[in-house]
Amino acid sequence: MAAYVLRRVLWGIVLLALVSLLTFVVFYVLPSADPAQLRAGRNADPATLAQIRRSLGLDRPLTAQYWTFLTQLALHGNLGYSYYSQASVGSLIVDRLPATISLTLGAVVIWVAVAVPLGIVSAVRRGTWIDKLTTGGALLGISAPVYWLGLLALYLFADDIGKWPILPGAGSYVPFTDNPAKWFTSLILPWVVLAASFTAVYARLLRGNMIEALGEDYVRTARAKGLSERRVVWRHALRGAITPLVTLAGLDIGLLLGGAVLTETVFGIPGIGRLNYDAIVHADYPVIQGTVLVAACFVIVANIAVDVAYAYLDPRVREG
Repeated sequence: MAAYVLRRVLWGIVLLALVSLLTFVVFYVLPSADPAQLRAGRNADPATLAQIRRSLGLDRPLTAQYWTFLTQLALHGNLGYSYYSQASVGSLIVDRLPATISLTLGAVVIWVAVAVPLGIVSAVRRGTWIDKLTTGGALLGISAPVYWLGLLALYLFADDIGKWPILPGAGSYVPFTDNPAKWFTSLILPWVVLAASFTAVYARLLRGNMIEALGEDYVRTARAKGLSERRVVWRHALRGAITPLVTLAGLDIGLLLGGAVLTETVFGIPGIGRLNYDAIVHADYPVIQGTVLVAACFVIVANIAVDVAYAYLDPRVREG
């Protein structure tokens, strides 16, 4: 197992290098907005533009710019400096990371706590009104865009503009270190909105896997041994049905840690997704490259964690 994890880590480093190269090509090589022009304004004279490009290092050859980025990252862990604020990209990401982690973990807890029981009940009570209600709710959750749900939630429940402001501080993010109680209430709406579509997807996927698992030979054998239906469902069928969800959860959590752009933008949460959005608006390429690399790193780490978890969830994987 240790050798396998080491190989995956080395391959992850290669993938990160490829992601950095692809990001560099997309934003530096292909035609795009000129950071110097955005910083200087539309009516800037050529001398001013040349000076800004020189100060940002944009006058150097593209290969030299990319090589400098790689060496600084490999030797010092330096992601560069923002064109817009001149701040360290690493410090900007670290400052925004707690908000993104708070948003992601809360949403994960909600969608797992709701999706797993709903998926199990729908599979066990297949064809009943509970199954039909769950299926309809899942389709509604999948179809509703995140930004629409977010705006609707703010319109109904926000503390300042909501029709029924039942949640104090809702719609206005407060850091945990400032006030834990207000931090919690300020994130209830974003958590629910972000978890809605994931809950629907996971409930539907688990329902299909559970129906298939309940028809397997090992489940029929467990029933023939006289085990209770509760034990058969939770200890045997669920363990085999939930394995594909672990893979999906690892990818989703990794992506969300890289920034839930729409949710953070709608609710004004100062996370990595919002940082990336602002960087795109200002053509702040070092920040874009840094946030993309962080997102890719989260996805790679999540994949490695999923592979390790497989061995504990599925005995067939462990034997293989």
